[in-house]
Amino acid sequence: MQVPLYQAKAEFFRMLGHPVRIRVLELLQSGPMPVRELLAQIDVEASNLSQQLAVLRRSGIVVSTREGSTVTYALAGGDVADLLRAARRILTEMLAGRNELLAELRQGPPSHSEPAPART
Repeated sequence: MQVPLYQAKAEFFRMLGHPVRIRVLELLQSGPMPVRELLAQIDVEASNLSQQLAVLRRSGIVVSTREGSTVTYALAGGDVADLLRAARRILTEMLAGRNELLAELRQGPPSHSEPAPART
């Protein structure tokens, strides 16, 4: 039985749903990077980074190459970078809306249409 597309998408987003994986993908947007450089940029234990890289590699999001003792990771395609840029735009819009609400709240006393706070 084939997995419905919406379920496959949910699994894809779950796979992305780890801060270390997102950070790795952000760093790899600028090009291939050896594991030692990734480790220097991300404040996690080497074993944790290794686990997260394995998840990304198994999913096909990143690819790895080995030269001697150096393992280098790269994005498997440009679509992941596009997805991360889209996520940044969406978050920017979401936060901009919150800033507008915050600015309204900071403007001063409540208007006549807002109920007065209950007295205790």
